[in-house]
Amino acid sequence: KAAQQMRDIFFDYSALVEPLSLDDAFIDVSSADACHGSATLIAKEIKQRVWETVGISVSAGVAPNKFLAKIGSDWNKPDGLCVITPDQLESFVLQLPVKKIYGVGKVTSAKLQQMGIETCADLRALTMAQLVDRFGRFGKRLYELSRGEDDRPVRISRERKSISVEHTFSADLPDIASCLEQLPVMLNELESRFKRHSDQREIAGGVIKLKFADFTQTTMEQSGTECSLALYQHLCREAWERGKKAVRLIGVGYRLKPKNSQMAVQLKLIE
Repeated sequence: KAAQQMRDIFFDYSALVEPLSLDDAFIDVSSADACHGSATLIAKEIKQRVWETVGISVSAGVAPNKFLAKIGSDWNKPDGLCVITPDQLESFVLQLPVKKIYGVGKVTSAKLQQMGIETCADLRALTMAQLVDRFGRFGKRLYELSRGEDDRPVRISRERKSISVEHTFSADLPDIASCLEQLPVMLNELESRFKRHSDQREIAGGVIKLKFADFTQTTMEQSGTECSLALYQHLCREAWERGKKAVRLIGVGYRLKPKNSQMAVQLKLIE
């Protein structure tokens, strides 16, 4: 459940999410409009939301490509944030120990050490031909990664099933009226995010989540293709009645389905 909650948060910022494990993924935010398009601010917001929703700390790496983003995510675990901007790429890679390169295990690391190679700066002293001669096809990869080059795209491995917007408030909302006041702005933001996916997905229902001041939370949802402000106001009231306490977080979302999908129809076997 925790892994699914984390994935749902990732997909709130981009449709381009490539899971690596239950709690690890690449996210391409180059076209994201959340947080004014700032990858660093998006990473900070994701870390905060995962902590508030799942209760675990995560590390993040922000970089121009997958290789450096993965290196960055491992840099300051368990609750770190490593940002490598394009103008920092060269200096960061030069001092990077070769053992940090993905794919360099004990055997390759030992070979490199025997050659007097400790950092990517050392590795750059060798030509591609020399590296290929010593390490085969992986030699070409070593040549590229020692220069911070990685053109692999983020590969999507699943369909998006939901999209949401969550706001954590600096001061708890004291009553249902103050919660309802937040909905119009949040729904506008939700609709803006949904537009990026509306060519392939359509709305299948509305969801609202409330997290109370004591960190208990509840979720209400309703199926349907029309998710109006009135629907979310109704769901919000129903959710608030379950706790009747001050609210620190509101989440609004859409359940999604493939566009033009239809329910399967059982055909008659005998007429």
